[in-house]
Amino acid sequence: MDYAATIQWLFAQLPIYQRVGAAALNPNLERIIRLVTHLDNPQEKFKSIHVAGTNGKGSSSHMLASVLQESGHSVGLYTSPHLKDFRERIRINGTPIKKEFVVGFVRDNKAFFEAEAFSFFEMTVALAFDYFASQQVDVAVIEVGLGGRLDATNVITPEACLITNIGLDHQQFLGTTRAEIAAEKAGIIKPKTPVVVAEYDAEIFAVFKAIAQNKNAPLHIALQHDFKTDLLGDYQKQNINGVVSLIKILPQFSISEEAIASGLQHVVSNTGLHGRWELIDEYPKIIADVAHNPAGLQAVFTQLKKEQFDKLHIVFGVVSDKSLNAILTMLPTQAHYYLCAADVPRAMQVADLATEFKKNDFDFSTHLSVEAALTAAKSRASKEDLIFVGGSLFVVTEILP
Repeated sequence: MDYAATIQWLFAQLPIYQRVGAAALNPNLERIIRLVTHLDNPQEKFKSIHVAGTNGKGSSSHMLASVLQESGHSVGLYTSPHLKDFRERIRINGTPIKKEFVVGFVRDNKAFFEAEAFSFFEMTVALAFDYFASQQVDVAVIEVGLGGRLDATNVITPEACLITNIGLDHQQFLGTTRAEIAAEKAGIIKPKTPVVVAEYDAEIFAVFKAIAQNKNAPLHIALQHDFKTDLLGDYQKQNINGVVSLIKILPQFSISEEAIASGLQHVVSNTGLHGRWELIDEYPKIIADVAHNPAGLQAVFTQLKKEQFDKLHIVFGVVSDKSLNAILTMLPTQAHYYLCAADVPRAMQVADLATEFKKNDFDFSTHLSVEAALTAAKSRASKEDLIFVGGSLFVVTEILP
């Protein structure tokens, strides 16, 4: 198989959570352990840092990778999902995994994959580990896919762990309360391994404290830091605090203040991160953000209030397994919404979305695609207006260059 056929096989062979939801989940570590054992445990051949959380874990992972890169290290970065290209998930010093490696990995292990019926995510995680080991990276930043305790990435033994924050998301898998979700996220904490909690929350801190004490793991609450980042949005401040606080407890990497400052100011160029309060165009200004749960969207809409514009236009779509009621209460009321559905099976149909928007008296129009919605917004907006695109990662993906 060539690269295109290999990627098609990965996408089509088994369901992918980001596209179809719960049907793709395998809530245990037995299978990923079998898989990495088959590959001679590549995850044991490089140092790693594990990042979990409800929101901010992607931005934080990219920040960490950028800072480590500025320190002269060879840095692997595993994140999910991707926006435009599968290879975004697996990078070394910002460069996506080589197509030839993806092809060879699948070719050499395809019979084993099919016999064991591994999930897309398990195979992708194993691919990342195998690639980082083969390229002898100094350290890899590994972002959790979903939860933590039972996530396929949770077979690493990291140098440290970072938990960004806890919010209500994926309750059907992680628990119905924030305390239950916190316990799942805290499942990445390893014995005697330091962990930083980026956001102190009295309601759930006891959960982290109990699990950390049980594993004799040093627990740190992130301190305030004055560093800036090239990632836009005030909500990145919390991520900076978590990242810098974690770096400060990792003397083994010898990271200077200059490297921290430079790394945080060059996240996009060093790692290729997109979709976080990203400026797409000017006149009218178009901003996109992949935030998709209530806490993340709340931060985004708070940021919107700080923008200067005449009228607000919002290209909006969500996936069908999100709690739309929780989201509707925080949406700006003084805006025109261009409702759409991304081209994925999980997308909420426009008719269903429109029914809820009508019940809540929002000003909206419906569109056959994300592209059509954005085109309509551009045609209606003046140069002094603002167009925001969001609600779902998949909506944002379709409007990125």
